[in-house]
Amino acid sequence: MQTIWLTGAEWLAVLRIGLGLWWLESWRHKDRKGWFERGTGIAWAADVAAKHRWPQVGKGFETVVAPRPKLMAYVVVYAELAIGLGLVAGFLTPVALAGGLLLNLLYLVLMIHDWAEQGQNAMMALISLVALLAMSWQTWSLDSAIGLF
Repeated sequence: MQTIWLTGAEWLAVLRIGLGLWWLESWRHKDRKGWFERGTGIAWAADVAAKHRWPQVGKGFETVVAPRPKLMAYVVVYAELAIGLGLVAGFLTPVALAGGLLLNLLYLVLMIHDWAEQGQNAMMALISLVALLAMSWQTWSLDSAIGLF
């Protein structure tokens, strides 16, 4: 692959690291006290799921998230942190990319009515898919340095 400045593998690493920084920003701007102590994040998601145009989303939320709101708040918040760190460092990169893709697809379905959120989640999901299928952990990653994957 011919490029002007970096190799194709290096550009994929740039894409992966940029996506990781995007996840870290998502984690950084969360009001963790609100999520963990007051349950604001899960309460907001419950409201969105209850009004969702697809009844399966509300049913799924009631089955999976509603019975364990505190646990799910920790799962969401720390999954964003773990995905971001994994992508920036290139550690367990395929796991981080698959987890990020799954989380973005869940967010995409939950926020089907909000076009601003749709753009962000669609772009992050697309980057995850490209970085996963192109094996972006081959360059500038701990995975590559220690011979994982």
